Amino acid sequence: MQQGLFESHIESLPLIHRGKVRDLYAMGQDHLLIVTTDRLSAFDVVMPRAIPGKGLVLSELTAFWMQRFESRIPNHFAGADLDLARYLRPDELAQCAGRGVAVRKLRALPVEAVARGYLIGSGWKDYQATGAVCGVALPTGLPLAGKLPEPIFTPAFKAPKGEHDANISFAEVERLVGPQVAAQVRDITLSLYREASDYAATRGIIIADTKFEFGLDEHGRLHLIDEVLTPDSSRFWPAAGYRPGISPPSFDKQYVRDYLETLDWNKTAPGPQLPDDVVEKTSEKYREAQRLLIG
Repeated sequence: MQQGLFESHIESLPLIHRGKVRDLYAMGQDHLLIVTTDRLSAFDVVMPRAIPGKGLVLSELTAFWMQRFESRIPNHFAGADLDLARYLRPDELAQCAGRGVAVRKLRALPVEAVARGYLIGSGWKDYQATGAVCGVALPTGLPLAGKLPEPIFTPAFKAPKGEHDANISFAEVERLVGPQVAAQVRDITLSLYREASDYAATRGIIIADTKFEFGLDEHGRLHLIDEVLTPDSSRFWPAAGYRPGISPPSFDKQYVRDYLETLDWNKTAPGPQLPDDVVEKTSEKYREAQRLLIG
């Protein structure tokens, strides 16, 4: 079977950072090259084996949503004017096919903007313990995977490398980025989530929750950055099999998580090797989400 791109090797540009999924390179003073690899992380550990095609799915879905939203909010894409062929060798261009994109350098906000429309994951645990999610009070008696009366904004602080992100209050977002930017982030997050959810519903998919990231340009104008509404940043559920009270199957890395839960593993690096069937099934899940959402 295909091996996938575990790591990019672009020698023509300075490497800035290898994240869990993306490799970042400097392109002059004002731009970056982002290469979305096929790496997969689970429980904050990068697995030693790539998921073939995963990075292509993430890149295509992000480009689709960025274009759909660009009349609402600008994004960090540099546009076609910045020709990668001016910077890269042919073999490096080949690595970037379908997964490399030039973006503007922006000042990333230290906040993950999370929108939740359904009660699942850490939100469900929080609700069971407190009757609220990240301090947002909810009606009593809601079931697991139940739809919320209205989508809610539940931000998180982007922790330094090696540490876990932490849910924070809206007041803390205001302290971090200022009241005006905080309100703008909250409002556009919920607006984009509602629009995406309405569209996805026509394609047979429920978007249970998602996270956005934002940055500011030199004029303080808010931009959409990073990945947008992918299986890595969202919970996509098949609408046909949904019912409240059970945790629905999802189009993401859940197949890997379920496999890892069967192992005697302490959830620290290095991660265990994934067998062929788990890799293939996970790859299929990502491609199915792409096919349903955008064909």
